[in-house]
Amino acid sequence: MFTDVVKRGPMLRQVRGPGTLTPREDRIRLIPAESEATVVRIRVLPGAVVHADTILMDLIDPATQQQLMDAQLQVQAAKADLKNTEAKLQSDLMTQRAAAATVRQDQHQANLQAQTDKNLLDLGVISGLKYNESRGKADELNTRNDIEGQRLQLNQQAVKTQIAVQQAKVEQAQAMLALKQRQTDALSVRAGIDGVLVDLPHQVGEHVDVGTTLAKVVQPDQLKASLKIAETQARDIQIGQPAAIDTHNGIIAGQVTRVDPAVQNGTVTVDVALTGSLPQGARPDLSVDGTIDLDRLNDVIYVGRPAQGNENSTLSLFKVLPDGRTAVRTSVQVGRASVNAIQVLGGLQPGDTVVLSDMSKWDNNDRVQIEKQ
Repeated sequence: MFTDVVKRGPMLRQVRGPGTLTPREDRIRLIPAESEATVVRIRVLPGAVVHADTILMDLIDPATQQQLMDAQLQVQAAKADLKNTEAKLQSDLMTQRAAAATVRQDQHQANLQAQTDKNLLDLGVISGLKYNESRGKADELNTRNDIEGQRLQLNQQAVKTQIAVQQAKVEQAQAMLALKQRQTDALSVRAGIDGVLVDLPHQVGEHVDVGTTLAKVVQPDQLKASLKIAETQARDIQIGQPAAIDTHNGIIAGQVTRVDPAVQNGTVTVDVALTGSLPQGARPDLSVDGTIDLDRLNDVIYVGRPAQGNENSTLSLFKVLPDGRTAVRTSVQVGRASVNAIQVLGGLQPGDTVVLSDMSKWDNNDRVQIEKQ
């Protein structure tokens, strides 16, 4: 039979629940298949320590390898088209520049001839008809020179545009090549991070589809505790509250980081970030017990929590009389409860001794004798 003495002072409210150590979400890497393939070799088994570049398994996919070769040829073809386009456009541009230079030279000569004919007209050497002819030719070439200049400017801009279009095709082909190269490289499945391989659910000869999880790698030094707290005790849990995780090989300090809004099978999942050092033997899926500190009640009357002790209720407890041999039934009003203690609001005083054990078999008795053992 368990008894406890009623005390007065601070009472730490706590809740407790079982749970497991699990990897933090940012320390888990699920490796998906990037193409349909067949497993041809398993190199590493679950439980092995791996590095980022460790090859876990080999896959084969002839279609992906053929697509890589096609992508390589497409890049070569796009680059060749770019060079041909540049050469043709530059040749056309040089021809246009030569034509513009010819017109410019003809314009210069026509203007000189028109000026000469103007001087001769003023001296009366030639007729006005002759001058008008040379002046008309000069004006025509001036107009042609302006047009050729504008055409040359437009052609230069068109050259830049067409080369940019062809360059974009090259970049598109290179992007496709990079994708196919990555898919081909992914046939050699690498861990991607330093850690421990915890799952590799495939066999040699098995066919996998795109998106199928090939392996799971975790970093075991970055764990959290996922606790299952009874829904009746979880209502006062808040993010940021301190916690202690018992791994049965040591106690780790922690802090509440998440409270699941849903109730499953009468419990609420609470995630605790571990702020202390992991003891030896701590690993994913290890069973633990967690205690969360809710708050501290200052200067209250409290006693150990009875076997049937729900908070904010009236309990029927047996109070031990001063002789230590007799206990009488007493109505006790209790308030807020903790894992191992409950607040006393009425019916008991500090120094009283009460029975905490299950006394349901004496429900019909108001007084019992206590036998000393």
